[in-house]
Amino acid sequence: MDREQRFCPACGQSVQSVVRRHKTLGAWVPRWVAGPCHNPKCEAYVEEGAPPPEQHAHTPAPPTDRRET
Repeated sequence: MDREQRFCPACGQSVQSVVRRHKTLGAWVPRWVAGPCHNPKCEAYVEEGAPPPEQHAHTPAPPTDRRET
């Protein structure tokens, strides 16, 4: 686990680290990033227990029309 202290980019308050995933060479790899800010006076404030914002909208690939010959 990453031991680096994370800070909110808007207010500078320390925040928890959360794990995100990204795909590298076909394998999902964990990446530790700064979590949401819980300072009510901050412009980036997120309520405790609120669902996390989606980072990337997943849109499925269109179906291919492959026919066996």
